[in-house]
Amino acid sequence: MRERTFVMIKPDGVAKGLIDEILKRIRGAGLQVTSMRRMKLDRGLAEKLYEGHRGKDYFEPLVDFVLSGDVVVMIVEGDRAITRMRELIGVTDPLKAAKGTIRGDFGSSTRENIIHAADSAENAKRELELFFGN
Repeated sequence: MRERTFVMIKPDGVAKGLIDEILKRIRGAGLQVTSMRRMKLDRGLAEKLYEGHRGKDYFEPLVDFVLSGDVVVMIVEGDRAITRMRELIGVTDPLKAAKGTIRGDFGSSTRENIIHAADSAENAKRELELFFGN
């Protein structure tokens, strides 16, 4: 089943120069990046992105981190794109993420874990709407 999902390279991924490596891995998994742009988030957009975490002790530090530098947002499409992207990025904690995943290879903490990808069809739709209006 062909799907569309939202993916964001976080400020640490951009600062470490991992954009090309991440794109290579996405394309190597047979997925297509159909739209992409580099940007600096504002607080309102960052808070909307992480709305599901509001009220948790890590919400504010997460928002502050994502505001700390440029990000790269993208639409990724392909067969089972949501599940495949989640497998490609690895679990949230880089110390528990498998080697060969983006977070397992490059992440340094649960907050500074290089990349965000929508975790469900509902969130993919919501996040694509926030960043791309579709």
